[in-house]
Amino acid sequence: MRDKGNRLKLHSCKELHIDAVILQEPGRFECIDRDSPQPEVGEALVRVRSIGVCGSDHHAFAGKMPFVQCPRVLGHELGVEVVEVGPNDHGVHAGDHCAVEPYLSCGRCGPCNQGRTNCCQHLRVLGIHTDGGMCPYLAVPTGLLHRSERLSYDQLALVETLGIGAHAVARCGLRAGERTLVVGLGAIGLGTLQFVRATGAEVEVADTNPQRRAFVEQAFQITAKSGPENGPYDVVFDATGNATAMEAGFEQVAAGGRLVFVGLTNQRLTFSNPPFHQREITLYASRNSCHQFRRIIDLIEAGTIDTAPWVTHRMGLLEVPDRFAEITRATNMIKTLIEVDG
Repeated sequence: MRDKGNRLKLHSCKELHIDAVILQEPGRFECIDRDSPQPEVGEALVRVRSIGVCGSDHHAFAGKMPFVQCPRVLGHELGVEVVEVGPNDHGVHAGDHCAVEPYLSCGRCGPCNQGRTNCCQHLRVLGIHTDGGMCPYLAVPTGLLHRSERLSYDQLALVETLGIGAHAVARCGLRAGERTLVVGLGAIGLGTLQFVRATGAEVEVADTNPQRRAFVEQAFQITAKSGPENGPYDVVFDATGNATAMEAGFEQVAAGGRLVFVGLTNQRLTFSNPPFHQREITLYASRNSCHQFRRIIDLIEAGTIDTAPWVTHRMGLLEVPDRFAEITRATNMIKTLIEVDG
């Protein structure tokens, strides 16, 4: 039910007093009490319902995420309900269920003017450069809310994860029939695999974790190896974020091929220049997602992509300080979702 101010009759934002979970320092989450957000013009107040835990969250917890400065409220994979919103040009109304595109771009710099908002010179990502969604309520620009009347909050929270792989595949211009390797079978690697297959390219997958290999073989009916066996490949996607694996990727690319770094490390990478030069390899960095959210929501609604099997672990928001380290250590973890009560 909505009142004339387009506010869902649940709360007045001025009456809200909320708990958030903040990473005070690497290895230590803490529950804090803070005032509710006050949306500015062009923003909506949303109720966070489901949060996907990203590899970058695990890296931040370990002190290995170069762009996170503590203290920080993490969380950028979000399924939300709109509580309050003013007039807007994006068709967003109170009560809508939405995926949040967590990339706050300036809209004025060179990359933004070229439509490459993921490379904005002043980019801020929720939960990375600025506080994110590990809290019950959040103020979000209405243009970053993508509605669905059919998807669950869990599905909406995983749209951003899929966007990373979708962008990586689009970025390198992958073509049908090309021989492709995806290294790293966490959620980002799984998303990359989905969109590699959609192009009609041939694909092999590799991961050192036997439980992940078993999961992928069952879920995707594909043989997963502990390492590449049939290279070189036209395109290699590295979704590990592991410096050793990323460096090894150079050796797996065929002449004229492409290497795509989907994962991120804060370590320096080295490679031998002569073979890189002789084979005229193209190296791509793939950052975040760009203009993919609506497409992905449509694919999930159509049943083309199913993320339900990915979710191997769950916890409540206020359990994060006690359970996050346990989840990080779990060798069978594919994707963790944080459920926000209320």
